[in-house]
Amino acid sequence: MKATPLSNCERRFLLRAVEERKRLDGRQCYDYRNVRISFGADYGCCVVELGKTRVLAQVSCELVPPKPNRPTEGILFFNLELSPMAAPGFEPGRQSDLLVKLNRLIERCLRNSKCIDTESLCVVAGEKVWQIRLDLHLLNHDGNIIDAASIAGIVALCHFRRPDVSVQGEEVTVYTPEERDPVPLSIHHMPICVSFAFFQQGTYLLVDPSEREERVMDGVLVIAMNKHREICTMQSSGGIMLVKDQVLRCSKITAVKVAEITELIQKALENDQKVRKEGGKFGFAESIPNQKITAFKMESAAVDTNDVEEQAEEIITKADPPSEVFAKPILHTPGTAQIGEGIENAWGELEDSDREEAVEEEGESEATAFECQKMETEDTSTMRETKNDEPIVLSDSEEEEVVILEPQEPLKKTRMQTNLNQENTSKKAFNKRRKKKRAAH
Repeated sequence: MKATPLSNCERRFLLRAVEERKRLDGRQCYDYRNVRISFGADYGCCVVELGKTRVLAQVSCELVPPKPNRPTEGILFFNLELSPMAAPGFEPGRQSDLLVKLNRLIERCLRNSKCIDTESLCVVAGEKVWQIRLDLHLLNHDGNIIDAASIAGIVALCHFRRPDVSVQGEEVTVYTPEERDPVPLSIHHMPICVSFAFFQQGTYLLVDPSEREERVMDGVLVIAMNKHREICTMQSSGGIMLVKDQVLRCSKITAVKVAEITELIQKALENDQKVRKEGGKFGFAESIPNQKITAFKMESAAVDTNDVEEQAEEIITKADPPSEVFAKPILHTPGTAQIGEGIENAWGELEDSDREEAVEEEGESEATAFECQKMETEDTSTMRETKNDEPIVLSDSEEEEVVILEPQEPLKKTRMQTNLNQENTSKKAFNKRRKKKRAAH
């Protein structure tokens, strides 16, 4: 599925806003979006949010044979995935040009900058070394993927802990976290990427472009730098020609942004380590902000209970005394007791409106019963007047239709049965009388 293209109106609107030094989200030209870091329950798992762009990072390790040309160095492997979950324009299982460019840039930023000491990953020279694998998953795409991925990658590597090992002769023992504390990676510095978007052949410059701004930009410049103002890598794409002064200005802006982001990363790592040592709650579930309608959270307030008795006595003295005090129970009926007068029992009594409704319902029920009796008497009189063999003729006042209702067969059967029953009862009574006379004689 292809991404929805921008219309000409949107494109002109965005370019006009850039010319007027305005942005859709209200930022200034050199402003960076808010960076939020949250850690998972395991070491080496984190989610970095750059505005609405979200990247999940996961670090894992395993013991493997080293490379023949570098027998005393560990192996680093980086992988970035762009799934359709992040944006509908990304196709699963296909290496797009954007994905290849981002993977190469991350490798240059993290591996070629020598930020990780690979020699400390060696267990047995030429036989076993640690292979560190960094997997990056884009969860939501709102522009500037490379910056969010570089921050997530370096944070996950700093947060990761590998198992401790011991070597005795040719035997290598790997200890679980319960047996020995895991060992952090040896990291020399933190390279972080900062992206710059150029418009109208470098006339206008924006820091940290959003997804819509990336669609209308002419080119982009990515600078990876650490807090020591050392440039780790630099890449320009889009076919724009940049002047020396523009590159120097971008590098100065990068130094300021990298220092701020590095300080934020260090604070996040320290807070997570502190929570884990104290045994507090940690993980993605605890980092979700509690800003929902259904969440009812109140701040705990301190309550002073030192002068409670004095305050209670003051309230009692200031309050008005009760009008009457009933100490003995009042017996209304046997088996019941009441202290004080209380309120009259209104159980089962109806209000005025309910009484009126009840009276109306009784009147309606009597009227309907009277009508039913009247209809029954009329039906019986008409049935007596009509003969058994003659059909019943009903006609309306307008004399349009005549309906003839013939008597049904079940009615005849019922009448015959009643006549037979009467005859049988009379015969039985006659036979009984006859027997009594014979017995008397």
